This record gives sequence, C-alpha cells and structure tokens, in this order.
Amino acid sequence: QVQLVESGGGLVQAGESLNLACQFSGRTFRRYTMAWFRQAPGKERSLVGAIKRIVNTTWYAESVKGRFTISRDNAKNMVHLQMNSLKLEDTAVYYCASAETDYLFGAYTYWGQGTQVTVSS
Repeated sequence: QVQLVESGGGLVQAGESLNLACQFSGRTFRRYTMAWFRQAPGKERSLVGAIKRIVNTTWYAESVKGRFTISRDNAKNMVHLQMNSLKLEDTAVYYCASAETDYLFGAYTYWGQGTQVTVSS
C-alpha cells in the first residue's frame, strides 16, 4: 500500500514562493508516475503538474506553466512542486498523487491528505 504525505503548504503573499514536498512510501517509488493536483473552494480538483516514471517527462497546466516546477528524487522517494510568483488564484488545497502507469492523465490510485496553500494580496 502506497502512502503519500505532503508538506510545505502555508500562507504567503502574492509574488512569493513555496516548495511543496511529498514523501512516498510502501512501494518502489521509481515505478510510479507522480502528480500534483489542487482544489480551490467551490471548484473541481484539477491536475497542476505531473512527472512520468523512469523518463521523468513533465507536464504542467497552462495556468502554472513557467512558474511551477515538478521534480522527483528517486533516492529519497520524494516529489516536489516548486511554486514561484504565486498568485491569488493559486490558493487551494494541493494534493500529491501517484499511479503505476506511464499515462499522465489517467486515474491516480493513491492520494495524500492535502496541504493548504493560501496566497494573500
């Protein structure tokens, strides 16, 4: 059973940065594609960024492209989301997710509990 634990959320001002971390345990990390989703109040959960297993190909939502960077550390079983130039509209609960697949846009099997990111003006 995979367990995912997010950390690094918080309250920041617009224009500032945050680095979210997700600790993976329970299975072989390198076999899993990893992703970050977010859900703002009243909105559906949406994919923010993903990083494919093995080849480390990345994908980003258009709204965060150029500001957010997803990376993985296979030695530490961790995935990070570096968020720069944060905007008010980035406020959401951010979730780490994983799936044993090469397909970035399918159903993710395992989810973390979420970490709150709040951006103020």
